[in-house]
Amino acid sequence: MSSDTSAPPALPGRTRRLLRGVARVLAAAGLAVDSYLHAHLADRYDAISADISQGTLFRIEAAFAGLAALLVLVWRRLPVDLFAWSVATGGLALLLIYRYADVGAWGPFPNMYEPLWYGQKVLTVVAQAVAILATVFLILTYQRRRRGAHASSRRSR
Repeated sequence: MSSDTSAPPALPGRTRRLLRGVARVLAAAGLAVDSYLHAHLADRYDAISADISQGTLFRIEAAFAGLAALLVLVWRRLPVDLFAWSVATGGLALLLIYRYADVGAWGPFPNMYEPLWYGQKVLTVVAQAVAILATVFLILTYQRRRRGAHASSRRSR
């Protein structure tokens, strides 16, 4: 057994940037599919309501997923990656809870128990899982830039 407790070597800058770019595209694609499917299915769930209809909740999920998809592409910062992760993870968690557990109506929210799988639900699970994995990679490989590091490296040339 090796007693080496050092961290694995960091990825070279170019490889790291390429992998992070691919992860951003995958995260955005997963969130965009999530957004589309929730927006597409929302009207089918308008009749399931308490104070808030399930269709409205689908539209809210679609809006958050769409916003996260856009932000993860254009604003490459840790808070955006965390937001995108939370949208995808929250959506998947709720989908699985309401697939396997009859929670019932809860406060202003309707009973959204739906114990069956169909193509669009499976596609949503896959899209959210891809977005989760991609954003986890982005979060784990985030490196905070030091102020002035770029300027000082230019001067030293």
